[in-house]
Amino acid sequence: MRLCPANLDELRHALATANGRRVPVTGWDLHALGALLEHHPEDMTATAQAGMSLADFQHTLAQAGQWLPLDPPFPKAMTLGALIAGNHSGPRRWGFGTARDWLIGISVVLPDGRLVKSGGKVVKNVAGFDLCKVFVGSHGTLGIIVEATFKVLPLPKAQRILQHICATLEEAGALLERVVGSRLHLDILDLHRLPGSPPTLVMGFGGPQEDVDEQCQALSHLGICQPGDMEYDGLFHKWPHRKCAVMPSALMDTLARLEGCAFVARAGNGVIYHTQGPPAPPATAPSALQQRLKDAFDPHHTLPSL
Repeated sequence: MRLCPANLDELRHALATANGRRVPVTGWDLHALGALLEHHPEDMTATAQAGMSLADFQHTLAQAGQWLPLDPPFPKAMTLGALIAGNHSGPRRWGFGTARDWLIGISVVLPDGRLVKSGGKVVKNVAGFDLCKVFVGSHGTLGIIVEATFKVLPLPKAQRILQHICATLEEAGALLERVVGSRLHLDILDLHRLPGSPPTLVMGFGGPQEDVDEQCQALSHLGICQPGDMEYDGLFHKWPHRKCAVMPSALMDTLARLEGCAFVARAGNGVIYHTQGPPAPPATAPSALQQRLKDAFDPHHTLPSL
């Protein structure tokens, strides 16, 4: 059963009915719940319904000179609910983290139709249990996210992206060590290899113009001065791929084992997206804690399972 509610009350009723009749819900479309509810530029917070696209949210914030510093691929197609449920991020993960780091309040419809809220609409909020984090990355298995409040930032006055094309992975690894060991304050630190292309290290940063100029000068001393962009990330994510995460210290060894396949790696975090490589390990059963959460929030397993 797929839900396409016209409003919040309709969603609550439909979900409660499905739960009562033990009818599994396989998916939902919340585009009708896509409004910006509040934006307080002076407090640097904004609240929107979960069906709003990330692109529309960013556009609205930009009118007040602000932004949510998350850049997953295809922001026009990604809703805020999907952003949170998948804990998504993009190339700026190195400097700004994931959705978990910017969410301060959330409203969720539980499988029995109850509306629960956690967190608040101010950055400093210590009231109650922090259930926000339970739903971040839950992939819709515990409840349907319908509203979210984020802390936001001023748009940087200047931004630059530079890249360095390397002849080999070994060269890329050596340069990466020098960059990580420097005093640079980067927002983007990616290493990618697309089909038919050599390994390329990408670095991005933003802020006052003076800071950006200083970063550019520091990178030029490392031989990095070629202009770059983030088109590689969107291009790569159009292809079927797998994801793995390793310790940053094990990044280069892991990439070497992927041989000639295409990849995009968050080089500072150890997150790797790759097109081929060793077969994925067999699916493991949910952890005891995950299963307890599922049974507590969705005892009849109305929503998709883990």
